[in-house]
Amino acid sequence: MTSKDTPKDTPKDTSKNIRFPFPGLFKGLGLTGKYLFKKPATVMYPDEKEIPVPRSRGVIALDTEACTVCMVCSRACPDWCIYIEGHKEEQQPEEPGGKVKVRAELDRFDIDYGLCMYCGICVDVCPFDALFWSPEYEYSEHEVVDLLHDKDRLTDWLGTVPDPPPLEPS
Repeated sequence: MTSKDTPKDTPKDTSKNIRFPFPGLFKGLGLTGKYLFKKPATVMYPDEKEIPVPRSRGVIALDTEACTVCMVCSRACPDWCIYIEGHKEEQQPEEPGGKVKVRAELDRFDIDYGLCMYCGICVDVCPFDALFWSPEYEYSEHEVVDLLHDKDRLTDWLGTVPDPPPLEPS
């Protein structure tokens, strides 16, 4: 007898088709319960300070002694957020009859963090190692115009730059 031959009055066997009504609910509760007693991954920011990982990118610190006003960082910046001004000073020779040296002095070094995209190109292209990544991340301002930081503020962040990792033995 085929399925076409079965009379319509006989009941079908539905015991195989019965399914538990809420499998997704208990699966979701089980997954939630798995993470219920674990420590949360978030940090309650104003009360707890996050410890940044070593060599993290926060803000750019400036070493004014190493800067020679070459403007390579300003020209390499894709956002044009670095403003540099300087002048040249003559230094008298230490010995009589020596040649007068000309040294560029830094007058202005500003970074507009409202424009900066933190790409790090300026840090990479600086030939005199005057720019460094600082892990400092608390520098927000109420007004966008206050995100223009001058050389004094950038020099203050130089103290937060971690020491470079030691070189591997060869």
